[in-house]
Amino acid sequence: MTIRFDNRVAIVTGAGNGLGRAHALLLASRGARVVVNDPGGAVDGKGGNHAAADKVVAEIKAAGGSAVANYDSVAEAKSAANIVKTAVDTFGTVDIVVNNAGVLRDKTFHNMTVEDFDFVVKVHFLGTAYVTHAAWPILRAKAYGRVVVTSSNSGIYGNFGQSNYGGAKLAVVGFMNALRLEGQKYNVLINALAPVAGTRMTESLMTPEMLARLDPSFVSPMVAYLCSEQCQRTGEIWSAGAGYFARIEYREAPGVRIAGRAPTIEDVADNIEKIADLSTTKVYRTSSEEVAAVVGS
Repeated sequence: MTIRFDNRVAIVTGAGNGLGRAHALLLASRGARVVVNDPGGAVDGKGGNHAAADKVVAEIKAAGGSAVANYDSVAEAKSAANIVKTAVDTFGTVDIVVNNAGVLRDKTFHNMTVEDFDFVVKVHFLGTAYVTHAAWPILRAKAYGRVVVTSSNSGIYGNFGQSNYGGAKLAVVGFMNALRLEGQKYNVLINALAPVAGTRMTESLMTPEMLARLDPSFVSPMVAYLCSEQCQRTGEIWSAGAGYFARIEYREAPGVRIAGRAPTIEDVADNIEKIADLSTTKVYRTSSEEVAAVVGS
């Protein structure tokens, strides 16, 4: 079975380079009409030009595909909404939203300015929410949509010097967890990607050999699958990189219940090894499931 996106309109944010470019090229090669969004700034989000988005649009058109450039920033609600407006004005609708735009301002937390923290959170977390919010009424009304948010192993597992980036990248998972419950009855499915790729953000940290193995295009098949009609999964986290694909899941230990009286600090201290024991685990798909287990109902 060949997966295609004929008559589907996709928005890919941050699509001028790296992962976003690879996602846009693959979706367009399979028939999607693509809004290539990129303000053209540096890795830290400063500056901007039209060249990055224009180049990708030219690549898509040269290969016989259909695309339009958009240069708005996801970091402000009005400009993020204009990305969706570009899709509607040019192609009449939107079916797919790939939230990929990102910046880095890495520093240890004690050396990080509040401005650098805020801006990274605005791009990665609020930018994801802003673009998705603008597209959501369209997807809901047509009872079809596929949304991908981009998380990171820096948020899921942690990385030194990335408290702003890691915090924002795990925040989009919480956003997805809640939104999947609102979207699933309207066939609007949302998943999170945790990519491992060699991009402008990581090239200074990797050897040329490692960068070659972590070609961004090796991640894009997972993104394209999550954007397809064939995908019926929602609310999950997916790792992808170097030809490797895996699902990531939160699990909870069975824990210890102190029954019949008020628990004390000493109860926690005396049982901490049992409380922390993850040799057997439980998966919860909603917060109410976990609450029910906690209260013993």
